[in-house]
Amino acid sequence: QVQLVESGGGSVQAGGSLRLSCAASGRAARTSTMGWFRQAPEREREFVAGISWNAATTKYGDSVRDRFTISRDNTANTVYLQMNSLKPEDTAIYYCASGNPEKINDITAAHLYDYWGQGTQVTVSS
Repeated sequence: QVQLVESGGGSVQAGGSLRLSCAASGRAARTSTMGWFRQAPEREREFVAGISWNAATTKYGDSVRDRFTISRDNTANTVYLQMNSLKPEDTAIYYCASGNPEKINDITAAHLYDYWGQGTQVTVSS
């Protein structure tokens, strides 16, 4: 069992930055594959970024590549999403997810993740 709590969301103007945090607890937290997903109103959930348990592998969605950076601190059981050059189309609820690396053969696939946080709202104004 892994519990996830996101924080760091808020409102920002276009071009600004935010850093999201996802605090994980539970026995498997440090060895889990972690991902960030987002969902805007009336849109499907979208993969944002993912990171392997040892940070050796990271992957980004096409719309955020070169603007967002995912990282993790396993000593603190926390995953971060640094978001720079934010655009109005980045507005969404951002969710942190955790899953078994032996099960997740596609880090972008939401259905392979077992645990989800409650989400944090990010609003970018033009």
